[in-house]
Amino acid sequence: MAKHKEEKTNVMRTLEQKKIPYTAHTYPTDGAIDGVSVATYLGQDVRAVFKTLVTKGASGGYYVFDIPVAENLDLKKAAKAVGEKSVAMLPQKELLPLTGYVHGGCSPVGMKKQFPTVFHETVEALDTVMVSAGKIGYQVQCSPDDLLTLLRGKTADIIV
Repeated sequence: MAKHKEEKTNVMRTLEQKKIPYTAHTYPTDGAIDGVSVATYLGQDVRAVFKTLVTKGASGGYYVFDIPVAENLDLKKAAKAVGEKSVAMLPQKELLPLTGYVHGGCSPVGMKKQFPTVFHETVEALDTVMVSAGKIGYQVQCSPDDLLTLLRGKTADIIV
């Protein structure tokens, strides 16, 4: 019987390179699956599983926002958090060329370029946070402090 080798994503390799402890999780990808379903399948609190959203500011800059999967980004609060007049969601077709990630597998870790990153402030109260591992069907769970330090991220109230 062949030994099953765990597949490593770029996110996992980056965390290992930076010596950040993490736990990898996988979930089935047959059919459309949303973040709440992923959290439920993995037995995680939906408040501790975050989705990564990429926006473009009025100035032309790009920004990454990570919020709990059951929540919605407040574009006005998000713009204020990054000092922009306004921000708009990045069109899906622009996501892969800009970040290297596909819709549903976007992670704040390991994008082609590091963009200013803001996590919803509730991340500060968590022992661990789960984000995409950069591929649909894969998640990583680690310390919010480690993630914020790695990404030079900040926190703010950015949800509706």
